[in-house]
Amino acid sequence: MDKTRLQGKNVVITGAARGMGAAVAEHYAAQGAKVCVADINLDGCNEVVDRIKANGGEAIAAKVDVTKREEVKAAIDATVAAFGSLNVMLNNAGINKPMMFCDVTEENWHQIMNVNALGCLIGMQEAAKQMIKQGKQDEPYKIINVGSILSRQAFDDVVPYACSKHAVLAMINGGAKALAQHNITVNGYGPGVVRTELWEQLDKDLVAIGKFDKAGESMDKLAEDMILLKRYSYPEDVVGTASFLASSESDYMTGQLLMIDGGMVVQ
Repeated sequence: MDKTRLQGKNVVITGAARGMGAAVAEHYAAQGAKVCVADINLDGCNEVVDRIKANGGEAIAAKVDVTKREEVKAAIDATVAAFGSLNVMLNNAGINKPMMFCDVTEENWHQIMNVNALGCLIGMQEAAKQMIKQGKQDEPYKIINVGSILSRQAFDDVVPYACSKHAVLAMINGGAKALAQHNITVNGYGPGVVRTELWEQLDKDLVAIGKFDKAGESMDKLAEDMILLKRYSYPEDVVGTASFLASSESDYMTGQLLMIDGGMVVQ
């Protein structure tokens, strides 16, 4: 691992108390970035920060509900106060609650869309405002959004989630066009089936709505039927692409969503 790949990058990562967000936060810090670990779960944030510091990295924790603009701004302000600037914003926070299409409620729709879509928009806007305030630099600032295989397709049991992740792709495309003049790039990555705490809960929910017969079947079945590489992924499969998008190696990229799904979506 190149311990200087992300040196000089000050980063906010939302949804970073566990799962993919935590893995990316630790990977970024190991490569020299200074990281604000932001999540509604502050205890989880502090645990990630402790691990980063134990390995010689620099990090702070921030309690953030991504649907509340003032909390997102406060995390960015804390990052600037601690590290001097904001260079990279990673909008990773997301939720899902499967329901079959005709069973989707307004509550389900609004909860998922608020966190996954509105939360992403607020994160992009507040990061961009800070970056514009700092002024142009030699290397572009980076905004990175976490999409999904469901940014490019949909299934009958996760339609609100798919809509929210289609919205994330739209914000990557539109944000790239809006912010290029300020030397800010906007890209993202789209995971597939990732074994995290979120998917463990999804697996239970899918059994509860009758999509699968028993616990653990969903990941194995999807891997066998839909993933070309015939296995589901782990957060460690995602961190390399996340680091590439935060690094200088992706400076001439904007408006792109890179799929990390083992071949579930072939473009």
